[in-house]
Amino acid sequence: MGNVCLVRYRAMRGYREGFLWKRGRDNGQFLSRKFVLSEREGALKYFNKNDAKEPKAIMKIEHLNATFQPAKIGNPHGLQITYLKDNSTRNIFVYHEDGKEIVDWFNAIRAARFHYLQVAFPGASDIDLVPKLSRNYLKEGYMEKTGPKQTEGFKKRWFTMDDRRLMYFKDPLDAFARGEVFIGSKENSYKVLEGLPPSTQGNHWQHGITIVTPDRKFLFACETEDDQLEWITTFQKVISRPMLPQEYAVEAHFKHKP
Repeated sequence: MGNVCLVRYRAMRGYREGFLWKRGRDNGQFLSRKFVLSEREGALKYFNKNDAKEPKAIMKIEHLNATFQPAKIGNPHGLQITYLKDNSTRNIFVYHEDGKEIVDWFNAIRAARFHYLQVAFPGASDIDLVPKLSRNYLKEGYMEKTGPKQTEGFKKRWFTMDDRRLMYFKDPLDAFARGEVFIGSKENSYKVLEGLPPSTQGNHWQHGITIVTPDRKFLFACETEDDQLEWITTFQKVISRPMLPQEYAVEAHFKHKP
């Protein structure tokens, strides 16, 4: 059939269809998958087989984000797409051989987000909506973490700060986070401290960070002082920002997680 990634799409507003190389959740292989973006359905979908009637995943435009990640994915045209599944973040990693094609997909997702937000926030100006179309992560990288009892050993994990969600993964290309932490505002009793409690044991890296939330403390350790400073600065920026009304609902969900 020629190039399996040959993109076919209808040049109509609010619809895009084509093939992207998608990383397998379990085996890490990139395979050609059909993607369909439909504003009418309010979703981005992908299919495991070209003739499949039912999509493998339905990603609501409401919770969709896309960010270029060439280094992480190992391809100059790599794109990381995230959405919420059962209120947890799901990652999908894709690329296309043609740089223009992946940029067109990125812009199509942003356009769909823009039209969704225009309906969701009818009083908002375009200037207010543009920053909400897509977002880059505030910071990513490795830290060590320990569990809620703070007696378990520290484990090295990949962390991603996405708006107010601090997610950690065993591997940077994992589909699902091992855990997520909501980072609220200082007005709501969130704060970040340099260092770890004196009784802390088991961390191999010496540059500690303690995040205090209304419910518990989270302990992390960084490999270098520079990394520690960058993470602390990132957390402080988030904590110093007042929470929006819709963020209280997200916080409430985190508090009621089993």
